[in-house]
Amino acid sequence: MSTTGTQAQSARALVLPLALAQFIASYAGTNMNVAITTIADDLNCSVAGIQTTITLFTLTMASLMIPGSKLTDIWGRKNCFIWGLIVYGIGALLASFAQGLPLLMVSYSLLEGVGSALMIPPIYILITVAFDRIATRAKYFGVVSGAAGLGAAAGPLIGGLVTSAISWRASFILQFLVVAAIVLLARGIVDPPRTRTAPRFDVGGAVLSAVGLFFIVFGVLQSSTFGWGKSRQDLTVGGKVILAKGSISPVWIYLALGLLMLAWCAWHLHRVERAGRAPLVALRLFRNRVSNLGLVTQNVQWLAMQGSFFVISVFLQQVRHYNAIETGLTLTPATVGTLVAAALAGRMATRRAQATLVRGGFVLTLLGVILLLALVRKDSNFLAYAPGLLSMGLGIGVMLTASVNVVQSSFPESDQGDISGVSRSVSNLGSSLGVAFAGSVLVGAAGAVGNTEYAIAIGVISGFTVIGLVAALLIPKRRPGVSPGAGAKPSVSSPVDEVPPVHRS
Repeated sequence: MSTTGTQAQSARALVLPLALAQFIASYAGTNMNVAITTIADDLNCSVAGIQTTITLFTLTMASLMIPGSKLTDIWGRKNCFIWGLIVYGIGALLASFAQGLPLLMVSYSLLEGVGSALMIPPIYILITVAFDRIATRAKYFGVVSGAAGLGAAAGPLIGGLVTSAISWRASFILQFLVVAAIVLLARGIVDPPRTRTAPRFDVGGAVLSAVGLFFIVFGVLQSSTFGWGKSRQDLTVGGKVILAKGSISPVWIYLALGLLMLAWCAWHLHRVERAGRAPLVALRLFRNRVSNLGLVTQNVQWLAMQGSFFVISVFLQQVRHYNAIETGLTLTPATVGTLVAAALAGRMATRRAQATLVRGGFVLTLLGVILLLALVRKDSNFLAYAPGLLSMGLGIGVMLTASVNVVQSSFPESDQGDISGVSRSVSNLGSSLGVAFAGSVLVGAAGAVGNTEYAIAIGVISGFTVIGLVAALLIPKRRPGVSPGAGAKPSVSSPVDEVPPVHRS
C-alpha cells in the first residue's frame, strides 16, 4: 500500500469514530422534541415533565463540559472518550426500558448528559493534536462539524420516522447500538503518551463552574416560560408563590446567580494558580483575543442554527399543521448546505484564511435569514423555505469548521483540554440561547403564531447574526498553513505534516 493510502487509512481510523460520536450526541439533543406527546402518553406523565427531562439533558451536558474536558488531561483523551461512550450507552439502554419519568430522567438527562460531557471534548482535542496543518485539520474538523450539524438537523426527522414506524424506545436502542459500534471502532485510536504528570482535579472549580453554567443555561431556558421583562406567571416553590405574576422575571435572578457563581469560580481559579496548583481552567486562556472572538462566533452560529430551526418547526407545526416527518423534510436544505460546506472545508482552508471563511459564513447565514423573512408567509409552500435554509446551511457549515479551527489552533497541545471544554460549553450555551430567545417571542404571542410572530423571532436571530459578523470582522487573518498553536514548524507543503502523529509507529 502506498504512503498516501496508509495516511488516509490512518486518518479515517481516527476520525470515523469521532464523527459518529459527535453525530449521536447532536442527534440526542433534538430527536426527543418530536416524540414528547407520545412519550408522555406512554409513561402516563405530563408533557411538561418530558420537556423538563429534555431541558435537564441540556443543562447536564453544558454544566459538565469544562470539568469533562479537564478529565482528558487526567484519564487520557482516548480513555475519556471511551468512558463517555460507555456512560452514554448505559443511559440510552436504560432509557429504552423506562416505565416512568424518574428512570427516564436518570438515564437520559443524567447519564447521557454526563456521557456527552466526557466524550465530546476529546473529539476536538484529538483532531487538533493529530494534524499539524491547518488545511488538513480543517478538513477533519469539517467532517466532525458536518456530523454535528447533520445530527442536530436530522434528529427531528429520524426521531419522527423511528417513533412513527416503531416506538420512541427504538430511538434509544438505535443510539445504544451506534454507541456500541463506536466503542469498537475507538479501540484503534492511539492516544499520544502523556509528556507531563497528570494534574489533580480541581473539585472546587468544577463545582463552581458547573453550578454557574447551570443557573445561566437554566435561566435562559426559563425565558420562554416567564419572559424577559415582567413575569408572565407566578413562580412557585412547594406550592408557595415566591414571585408573583407581573413582578420581575425570575430569569434575571437565575442569570445573576449564575454570573455570581462564575465570578466566584474565577476568583477561585486565580487563587489556585497563585498557589502553584493546576486550576480547572487557566485564566490566561481568556486573554487570547483571537480565541475570544472565535468563541463569540461559535456561540452565535449555534444560536442562529438552533434558533431558526426552532422557529420554523413551531411555525410549520402550529400554523401549517405539518407532522414531524414533513417538518424534518422542509428543513432538509439546511442539512444539505451544512454537509456540502463541511465537505469542502479542507479545500477552502488551503485557499482562504480561517477568518475570511468565518466572515463569509456569516454573510451567507445573514442572507439566508433575510430570504426566510422575505419569502416565507403563512400560506407559503415548502419551496419558499429552501433558498433561505440552503444559504444558512452553507454559511453555518463554513463557520462550524473555521471557527473551531480559529479557537483550537490558538493554543498549544498542553492547553487543548482546557480550551476544548470552554469551546463546547460556549457552543451549547449558544444552542440554548437560540431556542430560548426564539421561544420567548413565540410564547409571548399566546399561541397565536403567525406572520408577525415569525418575523419578529427571525428578526431577533438576524440581530445576533450581525453581532457574530462584527466579531468575525475583528478576527485577524492568518495565512493557510501550520497552526502556531500546534507546535509544528511553519511548513505549508511538506507531506510529512499530513501524517497524524497519533498513528505514527
